[in-house]
Amino acid sequence: MATFLYKLGRLSYRRRHFVALIWVALLTLAGVGAASAPAAGNSSFSIPGTEAQKAFDLLEQRFPGVSADGATARVVFKAPSGEKMTDLANKATVRETVEELADGSEVARVTDPYQAKAVSKDGTIAYAQVSYKVSGMELEDSSRDALQDSARDARKSGLTVEIGGDALQTVPHTGSSEIIGIAVAAVVLVITFGSLVAAGLPLLTALIGVGIGVSTITALAGALDLGSTTSTLAMMIGLAVGIDYALFIVSRYRAELAEGRDREEAAGRATGTAGSAVVFAGLTVVIALVGLSVVNIPMLTKMGVAAAGTVAIAVLIALTMIPALLGYAGRKVKPMGEKGKRFGRSSKKPERPNLGTRWASFVVRRPIAVLLLGVIGLGAAAVPASSLELGLPDDGSQPTSTTQRRAYDLLSEGFGPGFNGPLMVVVDAKDSDDPKAAFSAVGDEIKGLKDVVTVTPPAPNKAGDTATITVIPGSQPSSVTTENLVHGIRDAGTDIKADTDASVLVTGSTAMNIDVSEKLNDALVPYLVLVVGLAFLLLIVVFRSILVPLKAALGFLLSVMAALGAVVAVFQWGWLSDLMGVEQTGPVMSMMPIFMVGVVFGLAMDYEVFLVTRMREAYVHGEKPSQAIVTGFRHGARVVTAAAVIMMAVFAGFIGSSESMVKMIGFGLAIAVFFDAFIVRMAIVPAVLALLGRKAWWLPKWLDRALPNVDVEGEGLRPDSDRGDTDRELVRA
Repeated sequence: MATFLYKLGRLSYRRRHFVALIWVALLTLAGVGAASAPAAGNSSFSIPGTEAQKAFDLLEQRFPGVSADGATARVVFKAPSGEKMTDLANKATVRETVEELADGSEVARVTDPYQAKAVSKDGTIAYAQVSYKVSGMELEDSSRDALQDSARDARKSGLTVEIGGDALQTVPHTGSSEIIGIAVAAVVLVITFGSLVAAGLPLLTALIGVGIGVSTITALAGALDLGSTTSTLAMMIGLAVGIDYALFIVSRYRAELAEGRDREEAAGRATGTAGSAVVFAGLTVVIALVGLSVVNIPMLTKMGVAAAGTVAIAVLIALTMIPALLGYAGRKVKPMGEKGKRFGRSSKKPERPNLGTRWASFVVRRPIAVLLLGVIGLGAAAVPASSLELGLPDDGSQPTSTTQRRAYDLLSEGFGPGFNGPLMVVVDAKDSDDPKAAFSAVGDEIKGLKDVVTVTPPAPNKAGDTATITVIPGSQPSSVTTENLVHGIRDAGTDIKADTDASVLVTGSTAMNIDVSEKLNDALVPYLVLVVGLAFLLLIVVFRSILVPLKAALGFLLSVMAALGAVVAVFQWGWLSDLMGVEQTGPVMSMMPIFMVGVVFGLAMDYEVFLVTRMREAYVHGEKPSQAIVTGFRHGARVVTAAAVIMMAVFAGFIGSSESMVKMIGFGLAIAVFFDAFIVRMAIVPAVLALLGRKAWWLPKWLDRALPNVDVEGEGLRPDSDRGDTDRELVRA
């Protein structure tokens, strides 16, 4: 592989005009496609194989025209102090608002609070429910404006009016902190390279790669049913790895220049060696992201595949456009150790060993102490993960400044905490001899269960073979008590099925959230086995070792558990919540653990490949194991540190997002990179390798013969005489 990439790097350097033209053309094409593509609606959220989804599909069949997936809004009214919603003046205001809402072209129906008995027992709070023909993200702005205008008009009478539901759902924004993340990356690159030109290359190529990836996602969003979060996460990951991959190749290029090679040769060798590491690091990220498809949640699969495509583009750009841009830069990119007058000392002065060399030497001398300290520290950070509670965000997790959250709180105050998470029970009596009796039996059975506040009468369809029953729990939607109620209704449905031949299904947003959490929990172990297993095999090929990939996988588990612990501490327990902009603590998003496992595993293997391949290269070229560790850190620690800081800055930039899911993922990935890069890869890895010595690079002879030689170390690029000398040194060792 090193030989092929070496030739590719030299070709890109020589034909830089052609390479640059291709990438600019692709960026232009993707941009035009994105600009001309029709606006995509909200990505459909379906969970195949779950009972909630089966009930939802049954409703679509048996209740045609009901728009089961349509947006809903609850307009909540609260009377001024000392008044009731049943007062004549307040009644008139509410009915006027209902009539005004019903005039919307996308409105399917509006319920009158007084006819639907949607007034609290104390008479102070009432609500009108608005159902739309289209989903929340497909609503026209005019419909949202009309909804908000109606609430504004009603407030003029003195009523408190708030709006809940998904009708006000909008595309999330990340805020200015994303730009701050890129600015931090730029500063780190300037410090690392000591040159504005060299620092600009990784930023430029990363932005081009992300531009192509995100524009392509936008162009295909309508055709592939991609949601707004898909492009946000692709941007987050693509930007981080794009900068890192380019950073490693530019750094290796400067190192090759420092050894006296001409610029074209240095570009070729940098692409052949560091580029090989980029390819395998990118493969681990792609495997982890595409592997999310085993969960069988379409939205998660699309997010993973889209992000994986952006990573693949980042790899291709690093291998081709970076050598081309190095050709344009010429002497403006200086050899390693030689900095411009503004950024560093002259290379003529002797320098003492760098920080990476000094740190590695310390770890090699004190491996047991460093190992114990690192493991105990990560173990302590992982303790909160034992209290992990999973759920999906609803209006209760919104900031208190939003009307959605205020409507949520008003409904809880007036009708109880369970009112915000009603359960919809669907009774399929098509095979029953007496459907009406079956409907009544289900209602009576549910009334006898714990934590049930209200059970509405069955509402059958026109055919009379299917009915819906709304159940109001006594507990809030995300509570364990509500989850137990859902399972209790489903268990009761088994007995009803045996007696009446009628099937009982539970759906609604609360039941769907419960099913999603259980599905993700069930998929976590198979996902880990698949992703870690494939990456383990890939790393055996890269490192030609059994223990090094095993150590890499165990280190990853430490870092991801510590990161989950940090997420629980901030978003569930509320530690540092003000600093992170978390206004409402609660359960961690259901998708967070498995998504973090996928992304963090890929990123963790990045640092493993970049750092350990340099150690492997030194070992193959004849150095002793302990000296190879120091050599790997001398050449790679500064760059890996810069890459980690950049990636943390990029991910942390998304903490400013208005979307709670994006905020949580941004924080989780940023803290996971910190744990993995600075504790696992910089401390635990060299300590373990120092303790293992030559055993770290052991590989059974039969497996060594069976594995393909990918030559990540660039051995094929060395002169035959040098390779012969190295072979003799290894034999003597």
